[in-house]
Amino acid sequence: MQLASGKCGLLSRLSILSPFAAKFVKFDQCSARFHLAFPVNDLESTRAFYVEVLGCGTGRERESWIDFDLYGHQVVAHVAPDETGNGTFSGVDEKAVPVKHFGVVLPWDEWHALADRLRAAKVQFHIEPYIRFEGEVGEQATMFFPDPSGNFLEFKSFKDPAQLFAKDLKS
Repeated sequence: MQLASGKCGLLSRLSILSPFAAKFVKFDQCSARFHLAFPVNDLESTRAFYVEVLGCGTGRERESWIDFDLYGHQVVAHVAPDETGNGTFSGVDEKAVPVKHFGVVLPWDEWHALADRLRAAKVQFHIEPYIRFEGEVGEQATMFFPDPSGNFLEFKSFKDPAQLFAKDLKS
């Protein structure tokens, strides 16, 4: 097994695959966490979006940066207005997918609850929540939206979590 392949404990893996195990194990109990730093225009609107809309916790902060807990992972917003925005897109399913984006793969029900919460908060989606490959192997839900600084987030979910790294989704 490669170290970078998501070295989660056995119970964490079981919680993804078994609804019964999920009652006893939280999804954020992986020993490896990712860290991502990204530019923002200001901390005030960034904090409001990540805390009030996405429900992130906060960690350390200074006048030019703040740590957020995004589903157990550390994402850090750094004030760097000249670096914000995203103008490069790629065609996927006849949609303009932002090349630069980040997000989280959620359990199916949690993804749907988040989509409902974002709609209620009147988040402006770049790509509205929808289901790809519906009824097929690799069925997945996805949505894209920008934060206040123009950083795009994608939240997705697989109907069958075992398909996350499947190479042939048509078989």
